[in-house]
Amino acid sequence: MIEKVEFSQSQTKPALDLIDLSLLLIAVMILSLAAIFIKLSENELGPNATIFNRLWIGSLALLIWKAMPTERGDRVYAPPNTTSLDYRVQPTWTIRDLALFVVSCGISMLCLLTWAWSITQTSVANSNLLHNLTPIFATLGGWLFLGHLFDGRFLIGLVLTLAGAIAVGVEDLQVTPQHFIGDAVALLSAVFYAGSFLISSQLRSKFSATTILLCNCTVGALLILPIVVIRENQVFPSSATGWLAVIGLGVLCQAIGQGIVTSSLKNFSAGFVSLFLLLEPLMTAIFARILFAERLSIFNWVAFFVIMVGIYLAKSGKGAEQ
Repeated sequence: MIEKVEFSQSQTKPALDLIDLSLLLIAVMILSLAAIFIKLSENELGPNATIFNRLWIGSLALLIWKAMPTERGDRVYAPPNTTSLDYRVQPTWTIRDLALFVVSCGISMLCLLTWAWSITQTSVANSNLLHNLTPIFATLGGWLFLGHLFDGRFLIGLVLTLAGAIAVGVEDLQVTPQHFIGDAVALLSAVFYAGSFLISSQLRSKFSATTILLCNCTVGALLILPIVVIRENQVFPSSATGWLAVIGLGVLCQAIGQGIVTSSLKNFSAGFVSLFLLLEPLMTAIFARILFAERLSIFNWVAFFVIMVGIYLAKSGKGAEQ
């Protein structure tokens, strides 16, 4: 019986890979809207208040989803004396699990705060460029701490993808001593982002993506609330456009987009997922072109092609899958 099941799963693996990659692409498209939502939100809110609203609305959306009767844990095969193949898994919590959740929440918050602060100390182009170096730290961390192995094909794909992502923002790069602190903090945010991927991939082997994200969002919102109250003049939006922006951030980007990304960490390595997310800046540029008539040059399209080739090489190499 087990041999038949394994054979069936091996036969459908290419199809499942295609589905997983398609979902990851959808997540990137959703997450690329975040910059647009943030731009609309910050017409009336500060950055800390925008993050706070994103997190608490995301927590509410995830809580509603988790409470729905159709929400399921990971699917496993039921014992022979049961009639259903699909039932909810109730994982046993350990001290290690609690420690991982605490570290995950802390690192996720540090990532958001360092990235937001870096933008006040350096240019947006510098901050985005350095933050996009996350795949380097995720790949290195996976190799050092989780025993992930990567072949030359994956590493070539990593280099090509990073080169394409860097090429998008290199024209606006500003190298000055005044930006050193901001640049260093932006680079630190990439380290924290990589750490959150690696820890989430460990939690994902046991817990659902909904549980992981709900914990991160709830704790994050509670931690950032005092900062918002002290430093911001306004906590909540005052217009319909502002509310639509933060709801878009919370429901679409945080709950759905990040939910798909977190879920994918069960099948793909943290290094590959963080590398795939480098499509996000180009997707943002395409949406900005459509919504705000911003220019998208031939150079951007070439960079997009280079990134796609890099992702293909990385996916076909050793190290993309868990």
